[in-house]
Amino acid sequence: MPLDAQTVRRIARLARIGVADDELVPLGHELDGIIGWVEQLGEVDVDGVPPMIGTGLAMPRLREDAVTDGNRREDVLSNAPDRVDAYFTVPKVVE
Repeated sequence: MPLDAQTVRRIARLARIGVADDELVPLGHELDGIIGWVEQLGEVDVDGVPPMIGTGLAMPRLREDAVTDGNRREDVLSNAPDRVDAYFTVPKVVE
């Protein structure tokens, strides 16, 4: 059963998508198809299937998560078109 125009209009508003009134019915059919695919995924038997390694759940932490300056100041500043000591310089834009 396709979504009604009022529901499609609400979904479009929540997604901040402008949809013309004549596009509501075709968009409802498309959304209904997408919902059908998602419902099919719910039917898949995943018992005994381990989580994917890319989720971060099973991956060991490779390094300490700490903020550093990288100790590469000269490498970074070597690309600066103009600099003074350890700082980038830019043209003045406010008078």
